[in-house]
Amino acid sequence: MISEMKKILSTLCMTLIAVVMMGQQPVLTFEKLEHDFGEVREEDGRVSAVFTFKNEGMAPLILNNVTASCGCTVPSWPREPIEPGQTSSITVTYNANGRPGKIDKKITVRSNASEPVQYLHIFGTVKAKQVKPASKYNIAVGDLRMKSKTLDLGAIKKGEMMSGELEYSNETQAAHTVELAISAADAGFIHQITLPTIQPNEVGKCIFAIDTKKTKLYGPVEFNAYLVIDGKRLIENTYKLTVKADIVEDFSQLTLGDKQSAPIIEVPAEVNVGSVAAGKVLKAVIPVKNIGFNPLEIRRVYCSDPMITTKGCRAIRSGKRGAVALDIRTEGLQPGKYSRQIILVNNDYEHARQKVTVKWTVE
Repeated sequence: MISEMKKILSTLCMTLIAVVMMGQQPVLTFEKLEHDFGEVREEDGRVSAVFTFKNEGMAPLILNNVTASCGCTVPSWPREPIEPGQTSSITVTYNANGRPGKIDKKITVRSNASEPVQYLHIFGTVKAKQVKPASKYNIAVGDLRMKSKTLDLGAIKKGEMMSGELEYSNETQAAHTVELAISAADAGFIHQITLPTIQPNEVGKCIFAIDTKKTKLYGPVEFNAYLVIDGKRLIENTYKLTVKADIVEDFSQLTLGDKQSAPIIEVPAEVNVGSVAAGKVLKAVIPVKNIGFNPLEIRRVYCSDPMITTKGCRAIRSGKRGAVALDIRTEGLQPGKYSRQIILVNNDYEHARQKVTVKWTVE
């Protein structure tokens, strides 16, 4: 009997001691254990939730460690003891950048509280950022952008007209005025701007047309126009637009009789025009003969090398000879052998672009 009483008293004492000790421990109590971010945008980057807590115990509260389930979630917490009755907070920051989709993260809080381990929870959804498509207008021209600054109209038959366009885009937040400046020599060609005032996100067009009736040229032609933006006329390559075409003679209407009586050009495939001292001008000729019937007309003679100046000749009658004159400048050339290709545009329907290689030596 006495032994049983001792056991009961011992148990009561232990319980009383435990209750007293528990009452003297810190007690960690959170206002909330979870936070719903809802929908956040990926471009918002870091978003944070604050978890406020109170020490409702009788001893100072110490947060030993606060850890998150992944590196994209970073908690920050007070390192100093929280006295009984005081409040503080844990801030949990989530980096949404590059992480579209669901947010579902657990944060573990370890302390000296009566409940030593507690868990916080954040969740929500990250809305993927809208990727702006790359502009197809990738050439900057002042405050405008263009796909290309060169328009090649290709082959145009003599007597016809052909047009084309170059687009310009306004990707700024302001309106801009747009005009075209063109030289007097090229003013006969048709050109226009579709949007003299272009608003943000609008696309306008420079329309060009080459009327071959307005030029005597055959073969490759080129002219330049300059964009004038907001009244600023800047004659430099940034604002220069180039329009190209190749004017060809129309032989499609020739009858059998026309072809039988057509002129026929005869020129050597290669001409060696001799030697010249460096810095001097070498004068030379390319012999031309008409072995057809109708007069042979040299429409144009051209060379891609600006150091060579060419001069055509008058119409060559049947069986007669003529010559194309060349002036070859040699300033800046080192001693050695050189060759260039000369193109003779003529009215021989089978050899309308006759090529001749001219060779010379600089001593």
